[in-house]
Amino acid sequence: MSPWALVLVLVAAVAHACWNLLAKKASQADGLVFLWLVAATSTVLWSPLFVGFLLVTGARVTWTELAVTGCSAAIHLGYFVLLQRGYGAGDLSVVYPVARGTGPMLASLVAVLFLGERPGPIGVAGVVLVGVGVFLMSGGRGGDLKGLAFGLAVGLFIAAYTVWDSRVVSAFAVPPVVLNYLGETGRALALAPAVLGGRRRELLAPTWREHRFRIIGAAVLIFVSYLLVLFAFTMAPVTVVAPAREVSVLIAVVLGGRLLAEGDLRRRLLAGAVILGGVVAIALS
Repeated sequence: MSPWALVLVLVAAVAHACWNLLAKKASQADGLVFLWLVAATSTVLWSPLFVGFLLVTGARVTWTELAVTGCSAAIHLGYFVLLQRGYGAGDLSVVYPVARGTGPMLASLVAVLFLGERPGPIGVAGVVLVGVGVFLMSGGRGGDLKGLAFGLAVGLFIAAYTVWDSRVVSAFAVPPVVLNYLGETGRALALAPAVLGGRRRELLAPTWREHRFRIIGAAVLIFVSYLLVLFAFTMAPVTVVAPAREVSVLIAVVLGGRLLAEGDLRRRLLAGAVILGGVVAIALS
């Protein structure tokens, strides 16, 4: 992995762990309302960047780009809905590690089997270390079966969007800014009927009042974290980027242990050392 790609991935990992902490703190709110407010806020906040990008580059959004970004938005919608429900049912330190561990391992497997990527021995060892470390991280609360189940389900969506989006920015040459922004807009439009057309409409104002700082923070960090990952996809293969970004697991465990008092911090930090070893191996591959 190039140094620039590694920097992008590590910064994205910090941003990703932080927005998940915000989502967990808002997990008692209605999940669809919270997600719609985040997506709508993100669409508004990042519209100047999107319009400016089109004006400066002279790019035009084609029907093909709308189709492939629409598929991406659908996968991400399933990911966000399951993740938010998972945070309502289980701990951050269970749902997040299991999801982030399952996702890159499946993404790497798909990339090897169907995309023709061939990581070297050190890269393979790094992937294995990341996977082992992540699953060790999830073992502190063995009774949280709901959290475990949600984490596994979310991991499937992570694997799906990781592989698909890497192809969108490479094979289809869709600019990361376009993919990211249209994904946010698509998610807001898809959730609008469920949120604005029924009883959930009455929850909009109170949810905004109680969680507005978390909503704005998530809207900024979700966009930034994934935009950096999409740029990293243009510099390095999926089998490298997908597992390396999982250093966010270690960051999330520290945040959960310190700010959410989920406990067992020492053991989870020890497991995090295994993940860091995997990240180093991947970076050297």
